[in-house]
Amino acid sequence: TAGHVVLLSADLPFLGRRTVEGLLASLGRGSDEGVVLTDSDGRDQPLVAAYRTASLRRELTALTGRHGALTGLPLRRLTGALRLTRIPDPVASFDCDTWDDITTARARIREHGHVLDEWISAVKDELGIDLDVDTDVLLDLARDAAHGVARPAAPLTTFLVGYAAARAGGDREAVAE
Repeated sequence: TAGHVVLLSADLPFLGRRTVEGLLASLGRGSDEGVVLTDSDGRDQPLVAAYRTASLRRELTALTGRHGALTGLPLRRLTGALRLTRIPDPVASFDCDTWDDITTARARIREHGHVLDEWISAVKDELGIDLDVDTDVLLDLARDAAHGVARPAAPLTTFLVGYAAARAGGDREAVAE
């Protein structure tokens, strides 16, 4: 009975809430029958998409009429007839179909954390400060500000929280408070 259907493959390690919200927002703004992510090669990823339910039902009926059954038909037969908005997102659309893909995804995840750790160490050295940084808390704070208010709110909010924490003693509990 829902007006929209969201399809999300289970092999998308970098797919997040923001991407899904973006799909639905784009579908809500436009008149197309669906919104689909495209990968780094520009190919549609129909399992990372939001569709209008009525459009899917119409095409399912048409396919059943032409083929008698849907069993064995590729999903692209269904989505190929729809008017789609395409959103390029090579990160969120990265899927793990092979062991090599999983190795690549794991390396990206490790590299992301490693780069942040190196950056934080360099900034602390440059500023002459020695403290433990709870990266997850600060990233969550920045994410909530960026998505709940506006993107520019992220650095401003983290600055203000840092300033308030410094005035309250600067320890981990002060940041959390």
